[in-house]
Amino acid sequence: MEKKIYAYIRVSTKEQCTDRQWSAIREMGVPEENIYEDKVSGKDFNRPSYRKLLRRLDENAVLYVKSIDRLGRNYTEIIEEWRIITKKKKADIVVLDMPLLDTRRGKDLLGTFLSDIVLQVLSFVAENERDNIRQRQAEGIAAAKARGVRFGRPKRELPDNFAAVCVRWQQKEITLQQAAKACQLPVSTFYDKARQKNIQSNGFNKAVVHPINNLL
Repeated sequence: MEKKIYAYIRVSTKEQCTDRQWSAIREMGVPEENIYEDKVSGKDFNRPSYRKLLRRLDENAVLYVKSIDRLGRNYTEIIEEWRIITKKKKADIVVLDMPLLDTRRGKDLLGTFLSDIVLQVLSFVAENERDNIRQRQAEGIAAAKARGVRFGRPKRELPDNFAAVCVRWQQKEITLQQAAKACQLPVSTFYDKARQKNIQSNGFNKAVVHPINNLL
């Protein structure tokens, strides 16, 4: 019986590009309807496309992946997913970046043994490399902060009329919504900035310190 071929593509964030993985997979002749892709973060490893793919795999299937770390985020996950695919589903796996990891070959005891050794070594290396990358990123961020580099959104400057509008709002000449509109700010932002500024020298009047929902 002719084998059905599938492929799995994964990146860790929605911003990352999958072009290289797609290019390598297409060269294997995998039909696009059999290519499954996930973009998942490191914290949430819920992979809906991968779960759909697993349901289709059986002993007549071959799964292509660009590299071994597409199967999991760490050594334990990679080994477990490999076990599920090859032992439970009885499907074959082909890792394009590592020709030795091709379960279609060496079905005898020695071939399986060698494949398992290579898998464990490469899984360990993949996890170790991710740890090194995270460490380098953390060191780079720390060094940048030490140089005064700021991360995140730039602080929004308040408009020139902010103080005057705050006074009018506190004196109940205008509503909170009107004050925010006059400053071209979201209502919640205007309210928070007004509290922080503490315009009146003797503190806000009672209307200001109430929860914002009571003022809308």
